[in-house]
Order: sequence, then C-alpha cells, then structure tokens
Amino acid sequence: MAVVALNEGYSGPMRDSVENFHGNHLLYVGWEDHLMFCAPHCIAVAPGMRFATLAQEVIAAMYGMHPDWHAVRPESIEWFRSRERFTPDFNASLVENGLGHKALLRLRTPGLTGIGGSHS
Repeated sequence: MAVVALNEGYSGPMRDSVENFHGNHLLYVGWEDHLMFCAPHCIAVAPGMRFATLAQEVIAAMYGMHPDWHAVRPESIEWFRSRERFTPDFNASLVENGLGHKALLRLRTPGLTGIGGSHS
C-alpha cells in the first residue's frame, strides 16, 4: 500500500507491511450498526485460514459480548469486502475470498441495529 504524504517531512519505513507479521495478514473487521465497537477491529490472521473459521470462531469471539450477538443468524449476515458486497466461500481461505493484507471485512446483520436500536 503506497503512502501519500501531504508534506515533505514524512519519511521512514512502513511498520505495517506484510513482511513484519511473520506470515500473517492484518484484517480489519467491522460490524455495521453496532457502535459499541467504535471502529473495526484489526486482527492478525493466517492468510490460509478458512473463512468458516473466521466467521464461526474468531468473529463470534470478538462480538459475542454484545447483547445483539445471540440473535445473529449466520445465514442472514450480509458480507462486504470494503464497500463491495460479496458472498464468501466458507470452505475457501481468506486470500481465496479476496481478503489480503490490510483488507476490510464488514458484516451487516439486518434487523439488528445495536442496543435498543441505538446503533450502540
């Protein structure tokens, strides 16, 4: 990922390049309409991890404390790679699903809009 500096004073090595994560990729994961989590989580994941493992174990562990999580129906989740809606292949790896280093994965759960509909 290229850096675009607004002035000449910016220099130095990129600390978040893929080479610095021992074979892992950084993946940003955000749950739409749930601002109890103010920003997407940034997690280090193995690029060969199956999407099913990410969805059923990793994401469930990240968001399981939210009161809405018990009502999430996995088959109704809408998945987005950045702004693009997509249907993941749960048996394929993250890379095979187009989720490389520093990708953004968003999930939307229709009908669930945070605590009491507050988006919190």
